[in-house]
Amino acid sequence: MDQLPAQRPLSVIQLPDGTYTYADPASLPVQHQGPQVIHQHIHQAAPDRTVQRLALGSGVGAGAVAAGVYFGPLLVGVLTAIAANLAMLAFIALVLAWAVVTVVKSVAGSDAKTAKRPGRRGR
Repeated sequence: MDQLPAQRPLSVIQLPDGTYTYADPASLPVQHQGPQVIHQHIHQAAPDRTVQRLALGSGVGAGAVAAGVYFGPLLVGVLTAIAANLAMLAFIALVLAWAVVTVVKSVAGSDAKTAKRPGRRGR
């Protein structure tokens, strides 16, 4: 028994969650007694949040901010869908006009062909 190292006394400490445990006082963290340093990072707001920042700055409230966040992208989607529908309607109108012109040209008789040719000029 004389060859065993001497035991260090263990102390009972309370953990932050409220439970108790045995700990070696030498392994406990050192309590820092200096002033507390707070690092604060201030970031600039994203540039696409202008409407929300204006609404908050003017005191309009969270309703305007929520409406801007929700209805902004919704409005872009609706306008894109309307533009796609208008482009499709324009394409269909172009195809129908081409079809009408082609049918009229093919149905026209010889009178239409002679009327289309330029006449001779008289002297």
